[in-house]
Amino acid sequence: MTKSRAPFRPLNIAVLTVSDTRSLAEDTSGDALVSMLTQAGHQLAQRGLVKDDIYDMRSVTSQWIANKNVHVIIITGGTGFYSRDSTPEAMTPLFDKKIEGFGELFRQVSYDEIGTSTIQSRAVAGLANKTLVFCLPGSTSACKTAWTKILADQLDATCRPCNFVEMLLGPYKG
Repeated sequence: MTKSRAPFRPLNIAVLTVSDTRSLAEDTSGDALVSMLTQAGHQLAQRGLVKDDIYDMRSVTSQWIANKNVHVIIITGGTGFYSRDSTPEAMTPLFDKKIEGFGELFRQVSYDEIGTSTIQSRAVAGLANKTLVFCLPGSTSACKTAWTKILADQLDATCRPCNFVEMLLGPYKG
């Protein structure tokens, strides 16, 4: 990606971990996301952890989606094929628009790291009430891949030819 002369514009990003087995103290994936987003210059808006339950996930994310101060929600966990994995089923009904290419691009870039196991990822993303929602696998490595190879650029106003920042914050008036 090329960088423009547009200034960096920080976003307020919430991080939600979906896990039946981890606590926040053991949440290396959430910790990695918080570290990467703050190092990039964004603000941590909220952080939470819920069990892999459709209604618990929807409850937390719906509150964040309704909060005008939350621009982006990154969810880690619950995107696999195990019987309890239900993040895509919980989130997609909340989307006003689905970001069709996100899951495909995530699987493409993760192929180099995990080979054909990438087909078991059901990573999805969408827009809900002018809030971006990205659903990532629960592994720390997958979160790092998604951030460094996709999200860091798409959440950076200097990335060209396009990014999501102007859609979230409006045009830059500098």
